[in-house]
Amino acid sequence: MMTAILERISTLSVSGQQLRRLPRLLEEGFPKMPCTVEESDVPQLFREPYIQTGYRPIGQEWRYYFFSLFQKHNEVVNVWTHLLAALAVLLRFKAFAEAEELSLDVSSWPLFIFVLSSLTYLICSLLAHLLQSKSELSHYTFYFVDYVGVSVYQYGSALAHFYYSSDQAWYDRFWLFFLPAAAFCGWLSCAGCCYAKYRYRRPYPLMRKMCQVIPAGLAFVLDISPVAHRVVMCHLGGCEEQAAWYHTFQILFFLISAYFFSCPVPEKYFPGSCDIIGHAHQIFHMFLALCTLSQLEAIFLDYKIRQEIFRSRHGPLSIYLSCASFFGLVACSAVTAHFLQCRIKAGLAKRDS
Repeated sequence: MMTAILERISTLSVSGQQLRRLPRLLEEGFPKMPCTVEESDVPQLFREPYIQTGYRPIGQEWRYYFFSLFQKHNEVVNVWTHLLAALAVLLRFKAFAEAEELSLDVSSWPLFIFVLSSLTYLICSLLAHLLQSKSELSHYTFYFVDYVGVSVYQYGSALAHFYYSSDQAWYDRFWLFFLPAAAFCGWLSCAGCCYAKYRYRRPYPLMRKMCQVIPAGLAFVLDISPVAHRVVMCHLGGCEEQAAWYHTFQILFFLISAYFFSCPVPEKYFPGSCDIIGHAHQIFHMFLALCTLSQLEAIFLDYKIRQEIFRSRHGPLSIYLSCASFFGLVACSAVTAHFLQCRIKAGLAKRDS
């Protein structure tokens, strides 16, 4: 019996030693988190105007950049705004699908594609801001992925606006060429942003911003036209539609976000004071997330209330073709981004050889 007691004490002693080692094992399992650095400690490519501190050092292991989700740096708010927005979109869609007993009926395909496109752009954006500091090639690659996500979201929005939100007067005039034009503008937006990233180096000239803003602006004006027409007509007649009010907020939030995307405010006037929280791109992300959530609510209401209008206009064949064109746009945008990424990769290899 004494032998059994000694054996049990020995077992407990070993277990106790393992427990004492557990904190060290856990610490070894997590990456060492280097301190953030100042702008002078990173290459010019990674620097942002008027942002002086909070940069993550380049060349670390991948897991460092993933775990930097929980570190204080100048990109962390950009990551979390779109991460939380993606979770909100997913949970809101789940609740709507359960409440409406949503099925994969062809009439709901544009709705599914819109939600998919919203999640795609949010996830692509957060990955770009989370992982772009790994290396120069990673910087270009993940921002190209971000631009593909933007084009996908633009065309997903166009599909939802066309099928669920347009008024008859607008539809009668523009139904024939709206979706082909929206697909082209979505690709043009991706191509313009990728080319601007490929062509211009920091400090960026005005032409780079024009290559980004003009195609994206054209895509927005076209994609929002069904909604803008409906909002204007509704407010002229004393708007009582709840969906129209959500569409109004969608437009307002987007215009505010576009301003902060184009202008480095407030960091321009307070250099170094908005490095971690409060710079323009973070504000852009916040208002763009609000825009997407307002748009989501509006389209849910339109889907519920305007089913008769939808069925009177559209047969299954047109929906099949337009949804197939969505995946065609994804392929064209991805090929464009991949082509320019290969040019970047070849240029970097030539430079380093």
